[in-house]
Amino acid sequence: MPRVLISDPMDPNAAEIFRSHAIEVDERPGLSKDELQAIIGEYDGLAIRSATRVTAGLLDAANRLKVIGRAGIGVDNVDVPAATSRGVVVMNTPFGNSITTAEHAIALMFALARDLPAADASTQAGKWEKNRFMGVELTNKILGLIGAGNIGSIVADRALGLRMKVIAYDPFLTSERAIDLGVEKVDLEDLLARADFITLHTPLTEQTRHILSRENLARTKRGVRIVNCARGGLIDEAALKDALESGHVVGAALDVFVDEPARNNALFGTPGLVATPHLGASTTEAQVNVAIQVAEQMSEFLTRGGVVNALNMPSLSAEEAPRLKPYMELAEKLGSLIGQLEGRRATGISIEVEGAAAQLNQKPITGAVLAGFMRVYSDSVNMVNAPYLARERGLDVREVRHDREVDYHTLVRVTATTPDGDRSVAGTLFGNSAPRIVDMFGIRVEAELEGEMIYIVNEDAPGFIGRLGTALGEAGVNIGTFHLGRRAAGEEAVALVSIDNHIEPELVSALEAIPGVRRVKPLRF
Repeated sequence: MPRVLISDPMDPNAAEIFRSHAIEVDERPGLSKDELQAIIGEYDGLAIRSATRVTAGLLDAANRLKVIGRAGIGVDNVDVPAATSRGVVVMNTPFGNSITTAEHAIALMFALARDLPAADASTQAGKWEKNRFMGVELTNKILGLIGAGNIGSIVADRALGLRMKVIAYDPFLTSERAIDLGVEKVDLEDLLARADFITLHTPLTEQTRHILSRENLARTKRGVRIVNCARGGLIDEAALKDALESGHVVGAALDVFVDEPARNNALFGTPGLVATPHLGASTTEAQVNVAIQVAEQMSEFLTRGGVVNALNMPSLSAEEAPRLKPYMELAEKLGSLIGQLEGRRATGISIEVEGAAAQLNQKPITGAVLAGFMRVYSDSVNMVNAPYLARERGLDVREVRHDREVDYHTLVRVTATTPDGDRSVAGTLFGNSAPRIVDMFGIRVEAELEGEMIYIVNEDAPGFIGRLGTALGEAGVNIGTFHLGRRAAGEEAVALVSIDNHIEPELVSALEAIPGVRRVKPLRF
């Protein structure tokens, strides 16, 4: 039975969902770093919010861990590269708190437009400073979106309802999507120059860090108001303080800060600043939604193999998983075969699908090929860390989908680029479920890839099979299956022999001594 640890406070619905899937769950929020590290090795899944920090050191102790589920969007508290290298799937819930965060951005926009926090404090202090608080309307103002993804698009929709004009900068925003959203797609420089309000909705990456730098803040329209409910670090806080004090930026509403909890931030007390303590996802509905979603996603992965909202693995729905399973098994065996034969010489790998396989989600098939192929480098490789290991070794990976008539109803071909040219193997499914190899380096040979096998390249000549059988018999080796193929009579031939024994180096030497043998390679599947 899989075991999951919930290490941060989470809605009780999450634990109930795990139990309904026959998953053992422990709710232990508030553990210290050392306490968590002492027990993490007992769990297959870890469900967190923002408090738990998943470091490389913690992952070193998590020898059973298969999946980390973040109830929320940001994964700043998870070392995703370290998790990937260890084969651990990292999931988040990007849609559970989208409306809540978008609404908070709109609320902060209103707060800036009418100076509501200061007006509230003044009035409750017994003052009646009606003339002091002169605001602006949102109607007909230009809102500049930096990031037009899930949350940004909701903000755009709400802003259009307020009769604002919305312009958006997002490198991934297509012209067609911009039209659908009702926004004008612009470059960043144009947005900075035109926007009356700017709101940020982008993750924090090396490309987006300080996207509102000192230089870019200087490029904004004088009197601009800025809202950030996304990530601390998107704005240069020292530069923003100077811009507020100079009056170039009239107001800034921040829900996120570089260092959190933000107790002594230099921005505090600056005129025009509105600050909230990372409340973007803090509604009853959002807390329930993200808890339910992360529990459902983790349960699907641990019980049915479904992968949803993973940051380091292609998505694979629970409905797709059973259909793709035999294809992934075939792909992994083909990858393992060519990896064992050519892996250490390969500089690139191509995965081609034809027939029925070409109608499926190819990403999991590619991941399975790489998992089999990269096993020559690591015995702990899986579909999560295989692409990472391939990139780390500079392996060029290509995917090809063919829409053409083929001899088999489905075909997967894996080709390794080597110093001696391309080396290719191909396989199909018998009965839509049983993987078979059907081509090895241009030689037709049909075989199952199971257990201990011996790959032999020889000259096609009379008597060879008898000599091979004799050599195996003299070594006390029992043959399970025997598969043969050749290019043409008297030319190069191959044999794939499954045996019931472990292949010892002495056996390899004895087979290499048979006249006509060019290569002997033990294989294991």
